[in-house]
Amino acid sequence: MSTTTASPHPTASKGFFDAVVVGAGFAGLYAVYRLRRMGFTVRVFEAGSGVGGTWFWNRYPGARCDVESYEYSYSFSKELEQEWVWTERYPAQPEILKYVNHVADRFDLRRDIQINTRVTSAHFDEAAERWTVRTAKGDTVTSQFVIMATGCLSAPRVPDFKGLKDFKGEWYHTGDWPHHEVDFRGKRVGVIGTGSTGIQAIPVIAAQAKHLTVFQRTPNFSLPARNGPQDPERARQMKARYPEVREKARWSGNGYALLSDIPAKGALEVSDEERRTAYERCWQLGGPLLPRVFNDLVFNKASNDTACEFVRNKIRQIVKDSKVAELLCPSGYAIGTKRLPMDTDYFETYNRTTVTLVDVRAAPIEEILPNGLRTTQATYQLDIVVFATGYDAMTGSLLAIDIRGSQGRTLREKWSAGPRTYLGLQTAGFPNLFMVTGPGSPSVLSNMVTSIEQHIEWISDCMDTLRKQGVARIEADLKAEDAWVEHVNEVGNKTLYPTANSWYMGANIPGKPRVFMPYIGGVGNYRTKCNEVVAKGYEGFILAAPAQGETQARRA
Repeated sequence: MSTTTASPHPTASKGFFDAVVVGAGFAGLYAVYRLRRMGFTVRVFEAGSGVGGTWFWNRYPGARCDVESYEYSYSFSKELEQEWVWTERYPAQPEILKYVNHVADRFDLRRDIQINTRVTSAHFDEAAERWTVRTAKGDTVTSQFVIMATGCLSAPRVPDFKGLKDFKGEWYHTGDWPHHEVDFRGKRVGVIGTGSTGIQAIPVIAAQAKHLTVFQRTPNFSLPARNGPQDPERARQMKARYPEVREKARWSGNGYALLSDIPAKGALEVSDEERRTAYERCWQLGGPLLPRVFNDLVFNKASNDTACEFVRNKIRQIVKDSKVAELLCPSGYAIGTKRLPMDTDYFETYNRTTVTLVDVRAAPIEEILPNGLRTTQATYQLDIVVFATGYDAMTGSLLAIDIRGSQGRTLREKWSAGPRTYLGLQTAGFPNLFMVTGPGSPSVLSNMVTSIEQHIEWISDCMDTLRKQGVARIEADLKAEDAWVEHVNEVGNKTLYPTANSWYMGANIPGKPRVFMPYIGGVGNYRTKCNEVVAKGYEGFILAAPAQGETQARRA
């Protein structure tokens, strides 16, 4: 594929760009690729020392994608699809980062990316119809558009434990892992948190540490990944069928072709034996199939309970100590309503004599000590503490930046009661500000690469249309935004998702509004809605042409 790009716009050298993109992960890289080929000038600011986004920062032991490798990849280049060879069914962080770097080099994307640069503010100037973007390094640039490609899980949360600053050992957060190897050999290690990252890291750390203590607040459902080397024949078939696979993913419920087929029956419409057989088949195959083997598990609590009990019985079979097994058995929420991890020997790890499970719901952590930590019931000596305590999901990375729209109103103020968007693409009062996989879009409930590509394509096509029509700004209409938020809530409330205290609801962050943030109406349905909006002249958006003579002034 040709990597020919448009010549740099003369105004780019004066600090003005058509678009500033914040973040150089999957979304930021694709934004550069698309916008450059359309003749737009673009500058990407990336806080890290390299590209990759989520996969640059999340280097913790066992970090791995939960979407199969051949679907967790770009579809915009047929040559790239055919030339890249994945080595495992579920790709590990180093391989994904290698792939992202290959894409950056293959398409010469780095020259528009400024690394080691954290954006601190983005303010809209209504008179000039420009955004002014500032960074922690002192850069100040202006642009017509700002594209927030900041990621949904990129604001790590470290609990404000008393005494942490006095801890004499090493401590790390899974979402901000050091680039050097952490040596756990001979060390007493504590892992706080048993969400997706904890479940991936715990078996790897346990295999090295002298002793591992896991501090669990909420037990989690987890399914076996059954990961392994990529089957060459399956890879060949996938590459031969890529056009069909990609199209199927784009119009599926979750952006994942493998999981796109809708089952014909509910869990209670079959016999107990047939239901157990179906669950067992999914368990043995591995991956995220089990919650989708029947068509009502996300809607019907009684049906969902059958899947919950199947997994709980698996835990009881695997974990030899019955008391530990019961502590690991989730209850009080439906399977799938929290991020559903896939693991390699997670529950088996608790059979090691060098692993201890502590229930911090019964005995909360009181204080980090210089040489360990104390709960309300006991003291634990530790050399290393690993915080697998998650992220300020979906909104954290956006609200960390001082974003101000019309009349100087801040995004934090606008979203004080929870995020409000139109299609997850824009929020009213912030002209020419786009979000990639923002709240109100399928986002974290989908294959992120499928959703990222759809968003970047919609945004870049929108910018191209505005340019051709001589339109200076686009902004979500408040009524359309209100209607979309109502629709997102209505669809979400038809499911079991809002019944769980999950990060989808913001429940992991003290004081964060409880709002179900992603759109669960389906990737295909969402794509149809976005297409219809465009076909109706960007229905629900307010478009404004520049005043006479203003176009030249903007470029001056």
